[in-house]
This record gives sequence, C-alpha cells and structure tokens, in this order.
Amino acid sequence: MDTKRSIILAAVLLVLISFLTVSLAEAGWVGGYTRRDGTYVQPHYRSNPDGNPYNNYNFPGNYNPNTGTTTPGNPNTYLDRYYDRPDTRSYGPYNGLQWQYNY
Repeated sequence: MDTKRSIILAAVLLVLISFLTVSLAEAGWVGGYTRRDGTYVQPHYRSNPDGNPYNNYNFPGNYNPNTGTTTPGNPNTYLDRYYDRPDTRSYGPYNGLQWQYNY
C-alpha cells in the first residue's frame, strides 16, 4: 500500500512540476536582442502570453509594476500592431479618411 501511494504521489508531483515549469518559462525576464530590421530591443520583463492584448503591460493606459509607469499611446495603434494590421489610409469618395485593413 505504501509503494502504491508513493507512486501516485510521485506522479502527481511530476505533473505539477511540469505545469509550473511551462508556466514560468513563458513569463519573466527577456534579454535584449536585435530585430531583423536592425532595431535593438532593450531587456525587459514580460507577462505570460494569453492572446488578450488588453491586459498587457504595454497596452496604452495600463500600469506596469516593473517600471512603475503607465503606458502612454493610442490603443487603436497598439491594436493595429498587435493584430498585424497594416495602416493603409486612403481618401474615399466622400472626401473623408477611410481605413482599410488587409486581412
């Protein structure tokens, strides 16, 4: 009975450790790097990616506890970049600015 209980306990611990390792691997410190276009990105902390742009530290208006600042900027511009929508503005037949997104 003790051997069976030990095996079950070891299996449960192994599963818990694997979940924690995966979770912690996604968040944390990101070292500086250079993008393909030559832009250098400073080292920074990042949160776990979850596909929700509104709860990211760098979403305009959100507070970043790592830097102690509120992120400035335009939420619409951030969302365009987040979803990789090109900014293709054109003037339409009504002489008004029209937005076109190429999906």
